[in-house]
Amino acid sequence: MFRVDAGKTAKYCDGISRRSFLQVGVAGMASLGLADVLRARAASAGLTGERKDTSVILLWLDGGPSHMDLYDLKPEAPAEYRGFWRPIKTNVPGIEISELFPKQARVADKFAIVRSLHHDTGDHFTGGHWMLTGRGGRVSGANTEGEFPSIGSIVAKVRGANRPGMPAYVGVPYAMSIGIRPGYFGANYLGMPYNPFETNGDPNQPNFQVNNLQLTSGLTTDKLQDRRTLLAHFDQFRREADLSGTTQALDRFQQEAYELVTGPAARRAFDLSTEDPRLRDQYGRQHWGQCTLLARRLVEASATFVTVHLGGWDHHWDLKVGMDGYLPQVDAAVATLFRDLEDRGLLSQTLVVLCGEFSRTPRMNDGSGRGKPGRDHWGNSMFCLLGGGGVKGGVVVGSTDRLGQAPRDRHLTPPDIHATIYKVLGIDPSIHFLDRTGRPVPALDHGKPITELV
Repeated sequence: MFRVDAGKTAKYCDGISRRSFLQVGVAGMASLGLADVLRARAASAGLTGERKDTSVILLWLDGGPSHMDLYDLKPEAPAEYRGFWRPIKTNVPGIEISELFPKQARVADKFAIVRSLHHDTGDHFTGGHWMLTGRGGRVSGANTEGEFPSIGSIVAKVRGANRPGMPAYVGVPYAMSIGIRPGYFGANYLGMPYNPFETNGDPNQPNFQVNNLQLTSGLTTDKLQDRRTLLAHFDQFRREADLSGTTQALDRFQQEAYELVTGPAARRAFDLSTEDPRLRDQYGRQHWGQCTLLARRLVEASATFVTVHLGGWDHHWDLKVGMDGYLPQVDAAVATLFRDLEDRGLLSQTLVVLCGEFSRTPRMNDGSGRGKPGRDHWGNSMFCLLGGGGVKGGVVVGSTDRLGQAPRDRHLTPPDIHATIYKVLGIDPSIHFLDRTGRPVPALDHGKPITELV
């Protein structure tokens, strides 16, 4: 068994703080119910008529980034709405984004911007649950427990990794939503095996290593193999007697866990020291940039769903200071990621998604006595950036009204984003899983792929 202390998380405006632990164990994971994993994968491939090797990198702007300051600026609006920055032209005629995004402006032909996204809640927890599971459920600041599995967990169950020896679903450096780990990135009723594998640590540090891949003190590879052999011996009679395929699924999951810990594929993927220093500089020699680079290495090594946590976007005040610091980092990481994926021939099979749980109020506040102006919670108009994986680049979907307060046309909701991701991954969203009451629940109960993109 491997145990990692995740440490304390920063408080959000809701006053929430959490401490989490990640546990990974070959024998422990093998004991969980996984009988339907192979059937789920086969069923989805049968329904869609295809088996894809596509991957997703989700760049999660935890805390809620403002659409008005990033990808949907309103230069003609009154000063209290338009904010501090002006839009600049991109390499796609008619598309403009923040002046703090000059590098993305040069690769705008590789991504699309959805400007008419909304879920109409200003609650961090409800919004996070909407964006990460495709459902609002009964989640709120007063009831933060996740109700449905995340899209990453469903992908891990249905698709698995694109090759053995790699985790299917990875959080870099961790998967956290609004201070809760894994929060709405978690598997919920799908079971712990489909929670994200978390790297922890800071990839920008020279001594970075993934603790989850290190055997505990005194446990060698030979001893681990002995434990697997002993477990197989105990299971021999059950394996011979079982006609349902349950033990076969358990055996496969145990094998995947063993290969992850002992095999070379994951270790190579997590080793940033082998990367070209010049490319590392382009991503940005700071935490966010190197986490994004690590995500690229993971999908290149055949992980299927990788999320990168970029936190700290709850800017109720001092918006200018926050954006001046954050947006250049995002700009370098996102622009370099698209160029890097294309250079490696991976862009057509890797979907990049950039979003947060909601946006910020179009009208800035006066600082609320805490400093300079900021923006509060807003879910009535939001953005989502998508590119790669076959999604059409150089496209803007939808628009907002002149003050950025609500969609003006092409109203879209989080399930539409999820349906688009499932389309890219070759997963049928109608595939069902049993919740804790035994009730069959579809992966997605509404929403359609965005036709302008796929």
